[in-house]
Amino acid sequence: MALKDKIEEIKKDLVESQVWKAIFRHGYEDTPRNRVLMVTANVWMHLHPAKVRRHGVRMRFTWCMGGLTFLMFLMTVITGIYLMFYYRPVAEYAYADMKYLEFDMPFGMLMRNMHRWAAHAMVVFVWLHMFRVFLTGSYKPPREFNWIVGVLLLVLTLLLSFTGYLLPWDQLSIWAVTVGSNMARASPLLGHEGPFHEFVGANPIYDARAFLFGGGEIGPHTLLRFYILHCIFIPLVASLLMAVHFWRIRRDGFSGPSL
Repeated sequence: MALKDKIEEIKKDLVESQVWKAIFRHGYEDTPRNRVLMVTANVWMHLHPAKVRRHGVRMRFTWCMGGLTFLMFLMTVITGIYLMFYYRPVAEYAYADMKYLEFDMPFGMLMRNMHRWAAHAMVVFVWLHMFRVFLTGSYKPPREFNWIVGVLLLVLTLLLSFTGYLLPWDQLSIWAVTVGSNMARASPLLGHEGPFHEFVGANPIYDARAFLFGGGEIGPHTLLRFYILHCIFIPLVASLLMAVHFWRIRRDGFSGPSL
């Protein structure tokens, strides 16, 4: 009987916790104030704010750069799924598949170019968005946590662009990734040529560069590793952080200058 009471107590604490209330709907009485609480406290309802300040919807030159970045992300996801149907991340077939997709498949060239230019535009928009947030001081309390999430999303955006560059498997992409990945050797802690590498035992076989390459040099294992990072791991992490980012925007208020 004591065990059952203990389980019920843990269940009650879980249901009444802030994390649970932020994810699942719960029993608010139907009043105007409680409707606001339901919207602001529930992660699934945050896209529909209860109220918006006037300066939050004022048209500016940098208006909706975050939204445009998300739009470019959705475009890369949609076009990327189409490209995945005709691409094999194998060294023997990758380049031939890209040529087949570009010149023989219906709308293949259109889909590839849309994917490429949407990725470039996403990088441009996310930099402009961060620049605007910095200039307007929107990283200050209570938005400092969301600023950190935005910085992580910026890094993931750059990694998405970098990992996708190798997938065509031509000379340009191989040598560009070789040069870019060599910088990982000098990264602090994780690179065997970087500062403090002795604390984690980084060496030419086990360091950040070797992790990216899947070995000592670029090869078929590198292509597969970049494909998984580009198509599965980084998009999933980025999607999770985007959900948190959008939720915090509604909780903390629009990232505009304080008026």
